[in-house]
Amino acid sequence: MPKFLPGVGNTLLLSVLSILLGTVIGLFAVMLRLSKKKPLVMISNFYITIIRGTPLLLQLYFIFFGLPDMGIMIDRFPSAVLGLAIHSGAYISEIFRGSIESIDYGQREAAKALGMTNFQAMKRIILPQAFKRSVPALGNQFIISIKDSSLASVITITETILLARQFAAATFNVFPIYTLAGAYYLLITLGLSKVLNKVELRLKVNER
Repeated sequence: MPKFLPGVGNTLLLSVLSILLGTVIGLFAVMLRLSKKKPLVMISNFYITIIRGTPLLLQLYFIFFGLPDMGIMIDRFPSAVLGLAIHSGAYISEIFRGSIESIDYGQREAAKALGMTNFQAMKRIILPQAFKRSVPALGNQFIISIKDSSLASVITITETILLARQFAAATFNVFPIYTLAGAYYLLITLGLSKVLNKVELRLKVNER
């Protein structure tokens, strides 16, 4: 079990960085999509369509192996973070969009009646409520992102799955090693689920 710890640490770091960056990308993409400027909407729709319509594995290959052909060199770990973040960002964008559009339009009109600009209304009125409503769906996406981080092994990131493959090849004890790797992923996702449940309960305190 201790020999897995470096890989588990890389899995956690990769997951946290990609989730944070993916959330920023998703929020930026949804702001473009909800804008009234058609070119910005088209850019957001193009990004979401391409990312959701192609496999994450292909996206990782494109960033790590394809971009160098265009003269863009990115190291292994940043490539994995970028690929995972761009992938999750498209789904997080749709989560945010659904949450924002679920807020009653009357609240925007009320904000405008108080003299707020569209940006102020979004920042002070809409986004706080939308974030609260999006927490369950975001939690599911974050858990998916943690499990998707296992694909980083294809670009030789030393995370949990790559170590499991190496240990299994060296010892031929396939079943116990992959079971242990799965147990580590289960512990990580269970821990994240508990944190998200507490956040969700905290955000609902005014409803009780």
